[in-house]
Amino acid sequence: MTPTVGFTNGTRYHKDFTLSITKALGDQLAAALEGLGRAPLTEESIAHLDEKPGVYQLYLNGEFVYVGKADKSLPARLRNHLRKISGRRDISLSQMAFSCLYVAEDFSALAPEQLLISHHKGMGNIPWNNNGFGNKDPGRQRDSTVLKRNHFDVLFPIDLDRPVDGLHQGEATLHEFLEMIKAGLPYNFRYGKAPEFKTRRVRVPAAGSTADEVFQSLSVAIPAPWQVTALMGYVIMYDDSPATYKSAWRYYRDGRRISAVPEAEPAGAVEVDPPTLAD
Repeated sequence: MTPTVGFTNGTRYHKDFTLSITKALGDQLAAALEGLGRAPLTEESIAHLDEKPGVYQLYLNGEFVYVGKADKSLPARLRNHLRKISGRRDISLSQMAFSCLYVAEDFSALAPEQLLISHHKGMGNIPWNNNGFGNKDPGRQRDSTVLKRNHFDVLFPIDLDRPVDGLHQGEATLHEFLEMIKAGLPYNFRYGKAPEFKTRRVRVPAAGSTADEVFQSLSVAIPAPWQVTALMGYVIMYDDSPATYKSAWRYYRDGRRISAVPEAEPAGAVEVDPPTLAD
């Protein structure tokens, strides 16, 4: 049988047509963001935003590095990033800027941040997407992971010289002290629990104490074999001393600060859990 070629009397009368609506939307979103100015990533700038859902882009030293979305509140999502970056070394909030678009809730079902990611990846790489920046706590199963050299936590490790907010010098239960530390840090502090933590009394360091000082004090208060471990992107506390972690760069045991050299894989595709983009 001769296949149909779509011609009659030298004129083609049918062919396939593909309409790429998603690409068109991604291009329009990118163009709209590109047409906006950029504001410093500061509380003052964020305070002027409406409590609406939307998409946003982050810039480091003027260079585009990240695209994300907020399902409910752009200000809340941007404040999360502001707080996270404030607790990192080798980067400053003064280097950061953002632009954003409010997006109607019915449009959110189209995953506008994915449209933007596809648009920008078609033009090159997006440095902070899929390198761990947007993730929250990766969970216990990731604590021993060896990170890639281009992972956000390797490029910009947590700052242990930063003061812990909200400390009130005096006595507290160990449970209360742990909660105080967790609330006062701009990076995650995950710890195991034990019944005695709610009855054991400890001394809380003075206001203005750094995370390093607080963790040294905490390591004196926790019973053996508990230890505090500073990984590249967060801090953990479990009853596993003297266990070691491949991404650790500091341990706290019995009031001692023990330095370590974290391992890192060559730069490349970063295997991370899917980023949490909820507010």
